[in-house]
Amino acid sequence: MRIVRLGSARAAADELGLSPSALSRRISALEDFIGKRLFTRQHQAMKLTDEGQAFYNAVGPKFDELAAAVEGQVENSKVLRLHLGVLPLFGSQRLFPRLPELRKLHPRLHIDIDTSPHLDHRVGDTLDAAIVLAKQPDAMFHAVRLDYNRVYAFTSTALAEEIGPSPDAEVLSRQTFLVHTELPESFVAWKAAMGMTDLEPAAVDHFDSGQLILEAAANGLGIAIMHDDHFRRSQDNRLAKIHEAEVESPYSYWFICRPHALEMRSVRIFHDWLVTAGL
Repeated sequence: MRIVRLGSARAAADELGLSPSALSRRISALEDFIGKRLFTRQHQAMKLTDEGQAFYNAVGPKFDELAAAVEGQVENSKVLRLHLGVLPLFGSQRLFPRLPELRKLHPRLHIDIDTSPHLDHRVGDTLDAAIVLAKQPDAMFHAVRLDYNRVYAFTSTALAEEIGPSPDAEVLSRQTFLVHTELPESFVAWKAAMGMTDLEPAAVDHFDSGQLILEAAANGLGIAIMHDDHFRRSQDNRLAKIHEAEVESPYSYWFICRPHALEMRSVRIFHDWLVTAGL
């Protein structure tokens, strides 16, 4: 199980307290026992063969069921605690509305939420895992991409009506744009898609909160550059798009954790649910 999750014989051996050669002998013994080759070996990297994947698919869930059954029989079973970093807007729009489903499936799992900035810096320290917006997470993390986004430009319905649905560079140069502090390339991508790479607006106001950008835009304080998903999920009739272009975002939401954290029951439960829930 550890080899599959970590993708490395050395990393799995370290976690198990074995030498790589000792772990290799155990794998060979298992392959001899079931009569199938489970892994292809490339230096320290190990990948499942087709037969190995079928074996893992059949056996892996049984291990999880066994772990859950053992925990369920433990007297005065303790709460499973997950320390999770989440960006506030993802939490309010996408995570919290679905958490009741997770609670029904795993009533002993409780989640401490941290919305401080720079979540990735604390994963593996004060955080077990995090959901972050990034171009590509650091390679040291186990990372699961949760979505693909497009960039929208939108503002209050009053300001949108004033500047028109397809304003040119001259009109936009007189506007204020609202951009998330940690997502500057969204504005760069939008300008490029509009054919306005040299656009210099009257001002660019930076926010460290997506929720506040939505509110600022709704009150006509400027043109927000944000993900299409946040615009749609806000269901705020005070907001209106400008331009209908399809602009691919440089950023996506990712679930990240240290690879060894997947051995923690709380992290594994949340990880598996998040992947299958389709938030």
